Amino acid sequence: MSPAAPLRLGYGTNGLTDLRLTDALALLADLGYDGVGLTLDHMHLDPLAPGLPARTRQVAERLLELNLDVTIETGARYVLDPRRKHSPSLLDPDPDGRAARTALLTTAVQVAADLGAHAVHCFSGITPADTAPDTAWKRLEESLTPVLDAAADARVPLAIEPEPGHLLATLADFHHLRAVLGDPEPLGLTLDIGHCQCLEPAPPAECVRDAAPWLRHVQIEDMCRGVHEHLPFGDGEIDFRPVLEALAATGYQGLTVVELPRHSHAGPELARASIEFLRSQTTLKGAPAW
Repeated sequence: MSPAAPLRLGYGTNGLTDLRLTDALALLADLGYDGVGLTLDHMHLDPLAPGLPARTRQVAERLLELNLDVTIETGARYVLDPRRKHSPSLLDPDPDGRAARTALLTTAVQVAADLGAHAVHCFSGITPADTAPDTAWKRLEESLTPVLDAAADARVPLAIEPEPGHLLATLADFHHLRAVLGDPEPLGLTLDIGHCQCLEPAPPAECVRDAAPWLRHVQIEDMCRGVHEHLPFGDGEIDFRPVLEALAATGYQGLTVVELPRHSHAGPELARASIEFLRSQTTLKGAPAW
Protein backbone atom coordinates (compact mmCIF):
# COMPACT_ATOMS: atom_id res chain seq x y z
CA MET A 1 0.00 0.00 0.00
CA SER A 2 1.32 3.41 -0.98
CA PRO A 3 1.67 6.14 1.65
CA ALA A 4 -1.40 8.27 2.25
CA ALA A 5 -1.62 11.16 -0.20
CA PRO A 6 -3.62 14.38 -0.14
CA LEU A 7 -6.75 14.08 -2.25
CA ARG A 8 -7.02 16.24 -5.35
CA LEU A 9 -10.52 17.44 -6.05
CA GLY A 10 -12.27 18.19 -9.31
CA TYR A 11 -15.80 19.03 -10.41
CA GLY A 12 -17.52 17.62 -13.47
CA THR A 13 -18.56 19.94 -16.28
CA ASN A 14 -21.65 17.78 -16.76
CA GLY A 15 -22.87 19.56 -13.63
CA LEU A 16 -22.06 23.00 -15.07
CA THR A 17 -23.76 22.80 -18.46
CA ASP A 18 -25.43 26.20 -18.04
CA LEU A 19 -21.98 27.83 -17.99
CA ARG A 20 -19.59 28.45 -20.84
CA LEU A 21 -16.56 26.21 -20.47
CA THR A 22 -14.25 29.19 -19.90
CA ASP A 23 -16.53 30.44 -17.14
CA ALA A 24 -16.79 26.97 -15.59
CA LEU A 25 -13.01 26.57 -15.48
CA ALA A 26 -12.55 30.01 -13.90
CA LEU A 27 -15.20 29.21 -11.29
CA LEU A 28 -13.50 25.96 -10.29
CA ALA A 29 -10.09 27.59 -10.06
CA ASP A 30 -11.50 30.41 -7.91
CA LEU A 31 -13.12 27.87 -5.56
CA GLY A 32 -9.82 26.06 -5.08
CA TYR A 33 -10.41 22.88 -7.09
CA ASP A 34 -7.34 21.07 -8.35
CA GLY A 35 -8.92 20.11 -11.65
CA VAL A 36 -11.94 19.39 -13.77
CA GLY A 37 -13.74 16.36 -15.10
CA LEU A 38 -14.34 17.55 -18.67
CA THR A 39 -17.26 15.85 -20.42
CA LEU A 40 -16.87 16.19 -24.19
CA ASP A 41 -20.27 17.50 -25.28
CA HIS A 42 -21.86 19.96 -27.67
CA MET A 43 -21.61 22.82 -25.16
CA HIS A 44 -18.14 21.99 -23.80
CA LEU A 45 -15.37 21.13 -26.30
CA ASP A 46 -17.67 19.45 -28.83
CA PRO A 47 -15.75 16.40 -30.08
CA LEU A 48 -17.66 16.31 -33.39
CA ALA A 49 -17.53 19.98 -34.40
CA PRO A 50 -14.91 21.34 -36.82
CA GLY A 51 -11.57 22.63 -35.56
CA LEU A 52 -11.21 20.29 -32.59
CA PRO A 53 -7.38 20.44 -32.44
CA ALA A 54 -7.35 24.24 -32.34
CA ARG A 55 -10.15 24.36 -29.77
CA THR A 56 -8.35 21.77 -27.68
CA ARG A 57 -5.18 23.89 -27.72
CA GLN A 58 -7.18 26.85 -26.42
CA VAL A 59 -8.55 24.76 -23.56
CA ALA A 60 -5.06 23.45 -22.79
CA GLU A 61 -3.76 27.01 -22.55
CA ARG A 62 -6.61 27.99 -20.23
CA LEU A 63 -6.08 24.97 -17.98
CA LEU A 64 -2.41 25.86 -17.72
CA GLU A 65 -3.20 29.49 -16.88
CA LEU A 66 -5.58 28.38 -14.12
CA ASN A 67 -3.32 25.57 -12.86
CA LEU A 68 -6.09 23.00 -13.31
CA ASP A 69 -5.56 19.32 -14.06
CA VAL A 70 -8.10 17.44 -16.14
CA THR A 71 -9.63 14.08 -16.81
CA ILE A 72 -11.76 13.42 -19.89
CA GLU A 73 -15.24 12.04 -19.37
CA THR A 74 -17.42 10.63 -22.15
CA GLY A 75 -20.87 10.38 -20.59
CA ALA A 76 -22.56 13.07 -22.72
CA ARG A 77 -26.19 12.05 -23.16
CA TYR A 78 -26.92 13.05 -26.75
CA VAL A 79 -23.58 13.83 -28.36
CA LEU A 80 -23.90 11.02 -30.94
CA ASP A 81 -27.68 10.79 -31.34
CA PRO A 82 -29.96 13.75 -30.52
CA ARG A 83 -32.93 11.47 -29.87
CA ARG A 84 -31.53 8.48 -27.97
CA LYS A 85 -29.75 8.94 -24.67
CA HIS A 86 -26.20 7.51 -24.54
CA SER A 87 -26.70 5.96 -27.96
CA PRO A 88 -25.25 4.31 -29.88
CA SER A 89 -23.24 2.42 -27.29
CA LEU A 90 -20.38 -0.04 -27.47
CA LEU A 91 -23.05 -2.78 -27.38
CA ASP A 92 -25.29 -1.44 -30.15
CA PRO A 93 -26.76 -4.12 -32.46
CA ASP A 94 -25.72 -1.98 -35.45
CA PRO A 95 -21.99 -2.36 -36.23
CA ASP A 96 -21.92 1.21 -37.55
CA GLY A 97 -23.36 2.41 -34.26
CA ARG A 98 -20.70 0.59 -32.26
CA ALA A 99 -18.05 2.00 -34.58
CA ALA A 100 -19.32 5.53 -33.96
CA ARG A 101 -18.94 5.07 -30.19
CA THR A 102 -15.48 3.55 -30.65
CA ALA A 103 -14.50 6.52 -32.82
CA LEU A 104 -15.76 8.96 -30.19
CA LEU A 105 -13.71 7.26 -27.47
CA THR A 106 -10.64 7.22 -29.71
CA THR A 107 -11.10 10.95 -30.26
CA ALA A 108 -11.41 11.38 -26.49
CA VAL A 109 -8.06 9.63 -26.03
CA GLN A 110 -6.42 12.07 -28.45
CA VAL A 111 -8.02 15.05 -26.69
CA ALA A 112 -6.82 13.67 -23.36
CA ALA A 113 -3.28 13.31 -24.69
CA ASP A 114 -3.35 16.87 -26.04
CA LEU A 115 -4.58 18.22 -22.70
CA GLY A 116 -2.26 16.13 -20.56
CA ALA A 117 -5.27 14.45 -18.90
CA HIS A 118 -4.63 11.69 -16.39
CA ALA A 119 -7.32 9.35 -17.79
CA VAL A 120 -10.23 8.88 -20.19
CA HIS A 121 -13.47 7.68 -18.66
CA CYS A 122 -16.01 5.47 -20.43
CA PHE A 123 -18.75 2.90 -19.74
CA SER A 124 -20.14 -0.19 -21.44
CA GLY A 125 -23.74 0.80 -22.12
CA ILE A 126 -26.98 -1.06 -21.43
CA THR A 127 -27.37 -4.52 -22.94
CA PRO A 128 -29.83 -4.14 -25.85
CA ALA A 129 -33.10 -6.08 -25.78
CA ASP A 130 -32.94 -9.64 -27.09
CA THR A 131 -29.13 -9.71 -26.78
CA ALA A 132 -27.50 -12.66 -25.04
CA PRO A 133 -24.89 -11.81 -22.37
CA ASP A 134 -22.13 -13.61 -24.29
CA THR A 135 -22.93 -11.55 -27.38
CA ALA A 136 -22.89 -8.32 -25.39
CA TRP A 137 -19.51 -9.11 -23.83
CA LYS A 138 -18.09 -10.01 -27.24
CA ARG A 139 -19.28 -6.70 -28.66
CA LEU A 140 -17.73 -4.84 -25.74
CA GLU A 141 -14.42 -6.64 -26.23
CA GLU A 142 -14.33 -5.89 -29.96
CA SER A 143 -15.46 -2.28 -29.58
CA LEU A 144 -12.95 -1.43 -26.84
CA THR A 145 -9.90 -3.02 -28.45
CA PRO A 146 -9.14 -0.13 -30.86
CA VAL A 147 -9.65 2.35 -28.03
CA LEU A 148 -7.22 0.47 -25.81
CA ASP A 149 -4.70 0.41 -28.66
CA ALA A 150 -5.04 4.19 -28.99
CA ALA A 151 -4.73 4.60 -25.23
CA ALA A 152 -1.56 2.52 -25.21
CA ASP A 153 -0.04 4.63 -28.00
CA ALA A 154 -1.02 7.86 -26.21
CA ARG A 155 0.01 6.55 -22.79
CA VAL A 156 -3.34 7.65 -21.35
CA PRO A 157 -5.25 5.12 -19.20
CA LEU A 158 -8.77 4.15 -20.27
CA ALA A 159 -10.83 4.03 -17.07
CA ILE A 160 -14.09 2.14 -17.51
CA GLU A 161 -16.89 2.82 -15.03
CA PRO A 162 -19.23 0.23 -13.54
CA GLU A 163 -22.62 1.83 -14.11
CA PRO A 164 -25.91 0.61 -12.56
CA GLY A 165 -28.11 -1.00 -15.19
CA HIS A 166 -25.27 -1.46 -17.69
CA LEU A 167 -23.64 -4.68 -18.86
CA LEU A 168 -20.60 -3.69 -16.80
CA ALA A 169 -22.36 -2.69 -13.58
CA THR A 170 -20.12 -3.85 -10.73
CA LEU A 171 -16.51 -4.31 -9.72
CA ALA A 172 -16.92 -8.01 -10.41
CA ASP A 173 -17.94 -7.14 -13.97
CA PHE A 174 -14.82 -5.00 -14.34
CA HIS A 175 -12.64 -7.94 -13.37
CA HIS A 176 -14.55 -10.12 -15.85
CA LEU A 177 -13.73 -7.63 -18.61
CA ARG A 178 -10.07 -7.59 -17.58
CA ALA A 179 -9.98 -11.36 -17.93
CA VAL A 180 -11.80 -11.33 -21.28
CA LEU A 181 -9.36 -8.77 -22.70
CA GLY A 182 -6.26 -10.41 -21.27
CA ASP A 183 -5.66 -7.70 -18.65
CA PRO A 184 -4.30 -5.03 -21.02
CA GLU A 185 -2.04 -2.45 -19.39
CA PRO A 186 -4.05 0.65 -20.47
CA LEU A 187 -7.31 -0.65 -18.95
CA GLY A 188 -8.13 0.84 -15.58
CA LEU A 189 -11.14 1.61 -13.46
CA THR A 190 -13.35 4.60 -12.82
CA LEU A 191 -14.79 4.11 -9.34
CA ASP A 192 -17.97 6.05 -8.61
CA ILE A 193 -18.42 6.20 -4.83
CA GLY A 194 -22.19 6.69 -5.12
CA HIS A 195 -22.49 3.61 -7.30
CA CYS A 196 -20.71 1.59 -4.60
CA GLN A 197 -23.38 2.70 -2.13
CA CYS A 198 -26.11 1.98 -4.65
CA LEU A 199 -25.39 -1.63 -5.53
CA GLU A 200 -22.04 -3.11 -4.45
CA PRO A 201 -22.27 -5.77 -1.71
CA ALA A 202 -19.34 -4.23 0.19
CA PRO A 203 -19.38 -0.76 1.85
CA PRO A 204 -17.90 2.08 -0.25
CA ALA A 205 -14.68 2.30 1.80
CA GLU A 206 -14.05 -1.40 1.27
CA CYS A 207 -14.75 -0.98 -2.46
CA VAL A 208 -12.05 1.70 -2.57
CA ARG A 209 -9.52 -0.61 -0.93
CA ASP A 210 -10.44 -3.52 -3.22
CA ALA A 211 -10.24 -1.34 -6.34
CA ALA A 212 -6.96 0.39 -5.45
CA PRO A 213 -4.62 -1.48 -7.85
CA TRP A 214 -6.74 -0.54 -10.87
CA LEU A 215 -7.91 2.91 -9.82
CA ARG A 216 -7.38 5.51 -12.56
CA HIS A 217 -10.31 7.88 -11.97
CA VAL A 218 -12.75 8.58 -9.12
CA GLN A 219 -16.19 10.17 -9.17
CA ILE A 220 -17.94 11.15 -5.98
CA GLU A 221 -21.39 12.21 -4.83
CA ASP A 222 -23.96 11.08 -2.29
CA MET A 223 -26.43 8.28 -2.99
CA CYS A 224 -28.90 5.91 -1.32
CA ARG A 225 -28.86 2.14 -1.33
CA GLY A 226 -30.69 0.72 -4.34
CA VAL A 227 -31.48 4.09 -5.92
CA HIS A 228 -29.29 5.34 -8.78
CA GLU A 229 -29.69 9.06 -8.18
CA HIS A 230 -26.69 11.39 -7.84
CA LEU A 231 -27.28 13.57 -4.78
CA PRO A 232 -25.50 16.55 -3.22
CA PHE A 233 -23.40 15.68 -0.18
CA GLY A 234 -25.57 15.17 2.89
CA ASP A 235 -28.70 14.24 0.92
CA GLY A 236 -27.88 10.52 0.78
CA GLU A 237 -26.64 7.77 3.06
CA ILE A 238 -22.86 7.67 2.61
CA ASP A 239 -20.49 8.18 5.54
CA PHE A 240 -17.72 9.96 3.64
CA ARG A 241 -14.96 10.17 6.23
CA PRO A 242 -13.97 6.47 6.05
CA VAL A 243 -14.33 6.55 2.26
CA LEU A 244 -11.96 9.49 1.93
CA GLU A 245 -9.54 7.97 4.43
CA ALA A 246 -9.47 4.77 2.37
CA LEU A 247 -8.99 6.71 -0.84
CA ALA A 248 -6.12 8.76 0.57
CA ALA A 249 -4.47 5.59 1.87
CA THR A 250 -4.34 4.07 -1.63
CA GLY A 251 -1.89 6.73 -2.80
CA TYR A 252 -4.19 7.52 -5.74
CA GLN A 253 -2.85 10.64 -7.49
CA GLY A 254 -5.65 11.39 -9.98
CA LEU A 255 -8.62 13.67 -9.53
CA THR A 256 -11.61 12.86 -7.35
CA VAL A 257 -14.39 14.51 -9.33
CA VAL A 258 -17.74 15.60 -7.93
CA GLU A 259 -20.44 14.33 -10.31
CA LEU A 260 -23.84 16.01 -10.12
CA PRO A 261 -25.06 15.90 -13.74
CA ARG A 262 -28.69 16.72 -12.95
CA HIS A 263 -27.93 19.81 -10.90
CA SER A 264 -26.57 22.26 -13.44
CA HIS A 265 -29.31 24.74 -12.54
CA ALA A 266 -27.48 25.20 -9.21
CA GLY A 267 -23.99 24.32 -10.44
CA PRO A 268 -21.98 27.28 -9.11
CA GLU A 269 -23.50 27.03 -5.63
CA LEU A 270 -23.14 23.24 -5.49
CA ALA A 271 -19.52 23.47 -6.64
CA ARG A 272 -18.86 25.77 -3.69
CA ALA A 273 -20.80 23.65 -1.20
CA SER A 274 -19.20 20.42 -2.44
CA ILE A 275 -15.60 21.50 -1.95
CA GLU A 276 -16.44 22.93 1.47
CA PHE A 277 -18.04 19.63 2.47
CA LEU A 278 -15.14 17.51 1.25
CA ARG A 279 -12.61 19.76 2.94
CA SER A 280 -14.54 19.36 6.18
CA GLN A 281 -14.27 15.58 5.89
CA THR A 282 -10.60 15.16 5.11
CA THR A 283 -7.17 16.72 4.94
CA LEU A 284 -6.56 17.97 1.44
CA LYS A 285 -3.90 19.55 -0.71
CA GLY A 286 -1.15 21.35 1.15
CA ALA A 287 -1.49 19.45 4.43
CA PRO A 288 -0.46 15.99 5.64
CA ALA A 289 -2.91 13.24 4.69
CA TRP A 290 -4.05 11.16 7.61
